[in-house]
Amino acid sequence: MAKANKPVNNSKPAVKVSFAGVLMILLGADLILLLAPDVGILNSGFYIPDFYTWPALFAGIALLVLGFRKLYRKP
Repeated sequence: MAKANKPVNNSKPAVKVSFAGVLMILLGADLILLLAPDVGILNSGFYIPDFYTWPALFAGIALLVLGFRKLYRKP
């Protein structure tokens, strides 16, 4: 009786998560949550001028975009 061939494993290789990407995502989300104009957590307790809040919002969005682009990498 002939032996059966072993089934071929066709699963995709695991991806690695970049630590720097995770930190960029966390930093961007914190900037948005804390300093978003008129709705940020710090703006609810203190008056922070729009001179600081709008650039922080744009920087937070940019960090989120860059963080998600660098998050996954192949081993």
